[in-house]
Amino acid sequence: MVTKEQVEGVLAKIRIGLKAEGGDIEFVDIKDDGILYVRLTGACGTCPMSTLTLKNLVETTIKKEIPEIKAVAAV
Repeated sequence: MVTKEQVEGVLAKIRIGLKAEGGDIEFVDIKDDGILYVRLTGACGTCPMSTLTLKNLVETTIKKEIPEIKAVAAV
């Protein structure tokens, strides 16, 4: 079972890069099917490249460190 604390630990690492660009990321929920829901905020919330950031940075990093997570989705 993946815990919020596990996810927050990985998000803290990701957050460093996002904050350098004026953005941030918030934990929203983890569903039983392995989908992690997050919210991109700040500059990342309105950036046209946010979909790439979500898949290439956030999802890749999360899945590498927490294999139980199957996908990451923005809300």
